[in-house]
Amino acid sequence: MSEQFTILVVCLGNVCRSPLAEHLLRMRFEQLLGDGASAVRVRSAGVRALVGDPMNTSSAAELRRLGGDPTGFFASQVTPARATEADLVLTATRELRSRVLEEAPRALKRTFTIREFAALASDDSAHHRVSGPRDLVASAASWRGSAQIVEYDVRDPIGQSAEVHREVAEILDADCEAIARAVTGAILSDVSPR
Repeated sequence: MSEQFTILVVCLGNVCRSPLAEHLLRMRFEQLLGDGASAVRVRSAGVRALVGDPMNTSSAAELRRLGGDPTGFFASQVTPARATEADLVLTATRELRSRVLEEAPRALKRTFTIREFAALASDDSAHHRVSGPRDLVASAASWRGSAQIVEYDVRDPIGQSAEVHREVAEILDADCEAIARAVTGAILSDVSPR
């Protein structure tokens, strides 16, 4: 594979959904790629980040339940440069996608909601046409208009019950697994000459 593939996950405060997805994606890549997991760099940020705050305690509990460790996480603010430089930007909702693109319009073809990209990337036809993760992202962008996406948004669990946090964590876990499998498949298929 060529240089590192970078994923930026974005939510509002960067203490619930995006850090949870960041950690879940990283865990999946470690499981799927082993020593090769360094080929993918996953980070998260918020459009109104609670900069410097640790992960929300309920989201952190869900991450631990799913096998992850929130230790050492601190919220950070999304910037136009971070969004523009990422190979793939995943947002929690369509509204957040729009907010990221207001600041970083050049990232349009690489910015999706988490649920949207999970659906596009896990489409069986996707795996037969891509050579590398950047090609997967470009292909997903081209399929965007014709895809039947049932739900685009992951609701914000902040201030909600433990049940809502569990529901959000389950959605993110399933979507992150689908995304990691698709990106891993694209990485492993990237045999183009250098």
